[in-house]
Amino acid sequence: MFSRVTLVYNAPEPSRYDTTGEVKAVLGVLDAVQAVEQSLLELGYSVTLLPLSLPLEEAREKLKALDTDLVFNLFEGFCGFPETEALVPETLSELGIPFTGCQGGMIRLSLNKAGVKVFLKAADIPSPDAQVLTPQTVDAFQLDYPCIVKPCGEDASHGLTGESVVNDFVSLERQVRVVSESYGGSALVEKFIDGREFNATVMGKSGYSVLPISEIVYSLPPEMPRILTFAAKWEPDSPYFHATKAVCPAKIKPAEKERIAATALAVFRLLGCKSYARVDMRVDRQGRINVIEVNPNPDISPGTGAARQAAAAGMTYTEFVGKIIEIALEKESNGTERPADAKEGQTGPDADFEDYPRVQAV
Repeated sequence: MFSRVTLVYNAPEPSRYDTTGEVKAVLGVLDAVQAVEQSLLELGYSVTLLPLSLPLEEAREKLKALDTDLVFNLFEGFCGFPETEALVPETLSELGIPFTGCQGGMIRLSLNKAGVKVFLKAADIPSPDAQVLTPQTVDAFQLDYPCIVKPCGEDASHGLTGESVVNDFVSLERQVRVVSESYGGSALVEKFIDGREFNATVMGKSGYSVLPISEIVYSLPPEMPRILTFAAKWEPDSPYFHATKAVCPAKIKPAEKERIAATALAVFRLLGCKSYARVDMRVDRQGRINVIEVNPNPDISPGTGAARQAAAAGMTYTEFVGKIIEIALEKESNGTERPADAKEGQTGPDADFEDYPRVQAV
């Protein structure tokens, strides 16, 4: 009988983020752990907590020793080593233990933000032009200003400040150096789109649903760039925190809602996501929806984006956790089943993006 759930997460051990002042994001995983544990108990499961720490091989051995029916995966990678986020799903896949969240390959891909852009461009899904630069290669810059400079493989808005949007070469050079030195050697320089910002969470494995769309609304003075900085998420005393608000459901027309939901779903399927992922988008001056970020296994702490969208869809937090487990245990489509949101004659991620204009958004 299925009853035992192990909640796996990274033990908060700040390292690199001590110097960048971004420790709060590292500790944030404990909010999700507490909330998910309570929901699992309410759902009647026997819950075991398993925090993982370095060294890597020791963490892997702890996973191999698991005796459980399912792992609820809240592991975000070891602090300062975001690429290790794939450790848990990859190891559990080898062991044949069911787990929540996306597969290891998808997580590795998403951590290579420049690599994700290659897939998006090949599928004709708009995304801002970008270059990967280092202090040694910054002279090769070829984009138009303004640009935004961010780490190539971080999440939780690590490395994003009011200085991240640059309008001249001196600022660009400075910010590339700051990001490269703090986050591992290179920076993603991306054409900055200053339009409305939306995000949508997609859930599912053989069939998919798009949760209600959120908009990030900024009420910042003109001299402050409209971006979701680290301070906007984690620093209550910051002007960014007070002037940045998530509105869910977003106040948009039905046609725009369909376009945003269709874009999120197309990205989810294109990149092979399973379980749940959040897609962040901005609208450019031509009205195109540009994908700026893909986040498999986003933060599901109460009050964060995915949890907020689940609540807007009518789910309690415990129901949201239960849905994540339901998807984890769901059998994948064998290729002959047609996902409920696909149009007639289409199956799986090989269907064309343009064929999804009317995906059902919750």
